Amino acid sequence: MTWNKRNIFATSCWLFAVSFLSSFRRKAVSQQLIATSFLVLLSGCGIYSFSGTNINPAVKTISIATFANNANNGPSFLSARFTEDFKDYFQRNTNLKLVPRDGDLQFEGQIIAYDFAPAAIQQTATGQDQAGANQLTIQVRVKFTNTKDPKQDFEQTLQTTRPFPATRDITSINNDPTALRELFRNIITDAFNKSVANW
Repeated sequence: MTWNKRNIFATSCWLFAVSFLSSFRRKAVSQQLIATSFLVLLSGCGIYSFSGTNINPAVKTISIATFANNANNGPSFLSARFTEDFKDYFQRNTNLKLVPRDGDLQFEGQIIAYDFAPAAIQQTATGQDQAGANQLTIQVRVKFTNTKDPKQDFEQTLQTTRPFPATRDITSINNDPTALRELFRNIITDAFNKSVANW
């Protein structure tokens, strides 16, 4: 866990709550009073989370529209696979309910680049140029809307690049779900951090 100001504050709230409750253990105070005080204290810390997210308690739902594939070289399955991975990541890492549209948090966007190109040129023994490695670059334009706190809204192009051996062509990479998911995860994690972790 990264010890930023939010995490330190959340930890302080938790430690204060524990010491608050333990100080009353030996006194004849009703359990209801202790429970009520504990809930009030934690509600003040409710916007902070030990998971590294920073989600306002008023935010309950999230909607993620299909990311259109507007990349000239992208495979036909790119849109569906990226969108499903995006949804899956947020469902696994938050308690937000996924809804078809009009969520408290909203994502939409488009895949704008899927480029496979030589990353390093080497000369062969005969003096000809040859790719020593290739790289795949994916760019996604992401629009995020926070209906509860519009100051958090953003629209940004997120990019990831990964090198591949010169022996790998684009067809073999397109048929490698693990490699593609690693690239997708880089962009999705970036969107996650910018939206609900505020990094």
